Amino acid sequence: MNAAPHRKALVIGASRGLGLVLAGELARRGWQVIATTRRSGGELQANADAWNGRLNVESLEMTSTEQLVTLRDRLEDDGCRLDLLFVNAAIDRGDLPIHEVPTDMFTEVMTVNALSPLRALEVLRTLVAPGGTVAVMSSEQGSISRNTEGGYELYKASKAALNQLMRSYATRHAEDGQTKLLIDPGHNRTRLGGPDAPLAPQESIPAVVDVLEAQAGAPGLQFLDRHGKTVPW
Repeated sequence: MNAAPHRKALVIGASRGLGLVLAGELARRGWQVIATTRRSGGELQANADAWNGRLNVESLEMTSTEQLVTLRDRLEDDGCRLDLLFVNAAIDRGDLPIHEVPTDMFTEVMTVNALSPLRALEVLRTLVAPGGTVAVMSSEQGSISRNTEGGYELYKASKAALNQLMRSYATRHAEDGQTKLLIDPGHNRTRLGGPDAPLAPQESIPAVVDVLEAQAGAPGLQFLDRHGKTVPW
């Protein structure tokens, strides 16, 4: 079911890949979308121009708490009330066994993939209406029980940390009336997923939006794939 035209979403991390397609798909379905990017211009701005006011771009470095607060205050001053806050952020620094990962690399990946998304939720959650949704792009690779094949140990650990921190967030804010989701979009052909991944974002993201719309108003925290099926922790 398509969203009503008055619904509003904020997508953090929409300059390329999954976030870019997500912002466009929400706009296509009638959502009013605010999408953030670290750099002005590019494909996101071109999409915003094409949507003629339905998609607006904001500059944001997600790892900066100061910039998050500035964005929140500006949107609050504009009377912004969100039905969906979606945080999309992930980096990968290669396939090293964990004992070979330099400390600065470990810190960078954990900061971007686990710490910063939760900081973003904490700062921006007051913009989300009761009954609205806060969601984070996770990965099946963050599932501890499914970690039965080798490789990409740091990336897997960062997504498992993200999932655990989202559990803590959901516990701390259990009474806020907001739906909370971790979304596994599948293995996509993006800069992160690589050119040989089986899915294109244009295939997976419409299914992700179907899940977001179907789960609106659902209580508690869920870890779901793009088909709406539960991913084991």
